[in-house]
Amino acid sequence: MKPEFAGDLNADGYSPLHLASANGDIETVKEFIRVDPSICRRQGKDGNTPLHAAVLRGKVDVIREMLENCEGCLEDVSFQKETALHLAVKSIQFGSLKVLLDWIRRKNLWEILNKKDEHGNTILHFAVWKKQRQVLDFLVESNPVALEVNAINNSGLTALDLLLIFPSEAGDREIHEKLQGAGALKAKDLATRIRIPSSSTRNTPVNDSSSSNLLQYFKFHAGRDSPSDVRSTLLVIAVLVATATYQVGITPPGGTWQDNKGHVAGTSILGYDSQWSYVLLVAFNSLGLNVSLYMIIILTSKFPLAMDLRVLLFSIYFTYNLAVIATSPQSAKIFSIVITSILPTAVPLIGNLVRKYEVFNRLSAMYHRGRRN
Repeated sequence: MKPEFAGDLNADGYSPLHLASANGDIETVKEFIRVDPSICRRQGKDGNTPLHAAVLRGKVDVIREMLENCEGCLEDVSFQKETALHLAVKSIQFGSLKVLLDWIRRKNLWEILNKKDEHGNTILHFAVWKKQRQVLDFLVESNPVALEVNAINNSGLTALDLLLIFPSEAGDREIHEKLQGAGALKAKDLATRIRIPSSSTRNTPVNDSSSSNLLQYFKFHAGRDSPSDVRSTLLVIAVLVATATYQVGITPPGGTWQDNKGHVAGTSILGYDSQWSYVLLVAFNSLGLNVSLYMIIILTSKFPLAMDLRVLLFSIYFTYNLAVIATSPQSAKIFSIVITSILPTAVPLIGNLVRKYEVFNRLSAMYHRGRRN
């Protein structure tokens, strides 16, 4: 009765066709396409189309239906300029990728294989980045002539460069052999290469954008880096900070007095010599420890044995507090007790307030964009 409703987006940025596609409801999808084929290309959240939604969920029947009846939908890209092929590789949907490659082969649309996202990455870059050997086999065997194995992204890196940049893992040798068999080279071995200033010009200003592009490449990108990788990285950083700050707490710089001649044995020498320096050391070192422990608790909240882990972290926190209070000189002891007592409560509260403020800003920005549209 109201065909135009089919293209309306809900508060989450999805149209009815997006939802039907993601759920694999083929009959509903067919009815939408029958009423208005152009609705297949309606962009929703992150610029994804209904075809993208089906690809991300591996709904191969819906993908076939859309490819057959929605002309040009395979060329559509998201806001990050990602094609359906990019999304299939990133989400590790082999079924979706196989259907898309079969369609490309039938229609001779090989140029889509080499389309780049906003960072200049092709699907081959993503396959190598994610160490997806099966995807790499699909791509190389589909049409080795059409596939640009030496495409260079915005950071000046080829797919082979990405493989060699990071530490070797199981299966890297097979990926390396497969790439070399397809003619893959490093960027420096190509005619278009990143120029590195020689020793004679090293002291002169160099206007070379490749170094800044490389820095941009290693920054976090929400559409490229998986939550699992980000969590692992944050955990490593938090553990390193917790280790360093804990060590400073139990063995303060300068050591402790060994006798009771004019001072108390076992108290910090720095606390007697420079009380303000000691106070600042305790404050910021305790802040670092408490934030890192809080991060570990958040990042492991649904891990197996999470409760046991929290008991361990509490033991570390309690031991640290006792050590700091015990080594503090009498003049700074009250401050040490207060700061080590307040921070455990203050850190989670401040963290929650900051996150709520960021969420409020994002929702406010989305609301104003919706009003403008």
